Amino acid sequence: MDVLLHCADEYVLDNLYSKILSTPAFSGNNTVFAPTTAEWTRDNDWRIVLSLSVLVTLGGWFFYLAAATFSYYFIFDHETMKHPKFLKNQVRLEIDCAVKAVPGFALLTVPWFWGEVKGYSKLYDGMPTTTYEWVYFLVSMPLFLFFTDCGIYLVHRALHSKLLYKRLHKPHHKWIVPTPFASHAFHPLDGYLQSVPYHLYVYLFPMQKWQYIFMFVFVNCWTVMIHDGNFISRSTVINTTAHHTVHHLYFNYNYGQYFTFWDRLGGSHREPTDEQYNAELRSDKKVWAQQAKEAESIEAEVLRKRNKQKSN
Repeated sequence: MDVLLHCADEYVLDNLYSKILSTPAFSGNNTVFAPTTAEWTRDNDWRIVLSLSVLVTLGGWFFYLAAATFSYYFIFDHETMKHPKFLKNQVRLEIDCAVKAVPGFALLTVPWFWGEVKGYSKLYDGMPTTTYEWVYFLVSMPLFLFFTDCGIYLVHRALHSKLLYKRLHKPHHKWIVPTPFASHAFHPLDGYLQSVPYHLYVYLFPMQKWQYIFMFVFVNCWTVMIHDGNFISRSTVINTTAHHTVHHLYFNYNYGQYFTFWDRLGGSHREPTDEQYNAELRSDKKVWAQQAKEAESIEAEVLRKRNKQKSN
């Protein structure tokens, strides 16, 4: 993040802060503006926090709206919007939820980025030069995915617990048949908790800065992609759109982000079927009715168990 902040300072923020923090002074009949003694330098912590808060919020809105809009118009199967569990005005509701949540994501995330800017993470400059450095550089990407997938699996599964689901994760499961706009439509704390593994990784393991930025963009694209309703891949290893669709429909399955490994290990894996892969079945009203019935049955069972636990 220090690279991006440096570019923002260089081309926009230095000039902006200089103007904002200037005070009027008088020279003859003219009013001029002079920098105050309290002008923030680039290494001022309050300036860094404020700059990051604005940049992450604006960047979050831009990326979410751009990626989700592209996916919605060019990839998403609009036929699924006729599904009985697709809500009235759902797209507008998803966008409204996500846009309101992004500032919360940003504020909660800023301390991690502040630490990166101040040099507390293990991010490093420069490209590898030796064979060993190149090997580590290439291994870093699958290691990042494996580590963060484990972290997200654990956080996501915890968010389905009695303690956290109703308070944090339930708003995202409002979208039983999601569109790409549901990708970031979370409670702010829910979205933040699922992002923690990404930030934690670079405080535990060295990673090249531009590589980290690339991976951060990739994981956000992946988040949009698994909500796009495109069921081309039949992988049993990768947690595809089909797997995540099963998660939204049937609730207690497929918590992983990229791979099915942790779900298989934790006993929460449910393989997609022709309901997802077969084009005719995917838009069959009888299949939709059965999906709606099972989704409602699962939700009722979860509610019954929680009410029973409360009464005991």
